[in-house]
Amino acid sequence: MKKVVFLVLILALLLGVGCTKAVRYSEDEIKTFSPEMQENIRKGQVVLGMSPQEVRYAWGSPDSVRILEPYDGKQLEEWIYSTLPVYGTRLLLFYDGRLLYIRGSF
Repeated sequence: MKKVVFLVLILALLLGVGCTKAVRYSEDEIKTFSPEMQENIRKGQVVLGMSPQEVRYAWGSPDSVRILEPYDGKQLEEWIYSTLPVYGTRLLLFYDGRLLYIRGSF
């Protein structure tokens, strides 16, 4: 009987964790962004031209970040999100602090 109760509690905990939504920002943190960027962040949408901070507010921290060989002296970063529930694995490429490219499966 104790095993059944324990299993039910574990199952309830696991189901409950999946239903929570992590807040990645406060309204105060995004108030300096353009109204369009604020709306993208609230909807969890990532669009070209976003800064790394705006992407973090929209999607959270990436699963991995790789600094690539500099191009023209500007920073080039590759971010990988492999645990996005709706989008699947996504690769984002930042050039000189702006989102330049998005690739991945839907």
